[in-house]
Amino acid sequence: QVQLVESGGGLVQPGGSLRLSCAASRSISSIYLMGWYRQGAGNERELVARITRGGTTNYGESVKGRFTISRDNAKNTVSLQMNSLKPEDTAVYYCKATLLISGLEYWGQGTQVIVSS
Repeated sequence: QVQLVESGGGLVQPGGSLRLSCAASRSISSIYLMGWYRQGAGNERELVARITRGGTTNYGESVKGRFTISRDNAKNTVSLQMNSLKPEDTAVYYCKATLLISGLEYWGQGTQVIVSS
C-alpha cells in the first residue's frame, strides 16, 4: 500500500497563508493522481486540488485563484499552498493517491486547518 503523511496544518487568521505537505512512502512517479480533499464539520468531503503525474492540475471552484498544488518527484511530496484563507476553508485536509494501473485509492490521516480570528 501507499502510506501518506500530511503535515503543515494549524491555526491561521483570515487572509493568512498555510502550506500543507503530503509525503508518500513510494515514488510518486508511479502514482497517477495525487490530490487534496477536505471535510468540514457537517459538510461533505470535497475536492480541493488534484495533480497528475504529468503535472496537470484541477481545483475546486471555491479555491481557484487562492490555492496552488505542486509535486516534487525527487522528494515524493505533494504540497498545497493556501493563500487568502477564509473561515470557510476550516476543515480537515486529506491527501489522496490513486494508482495508475489498479486505480486503487489511498488516504492519509488528515491534518486540521482552522481559519479564525
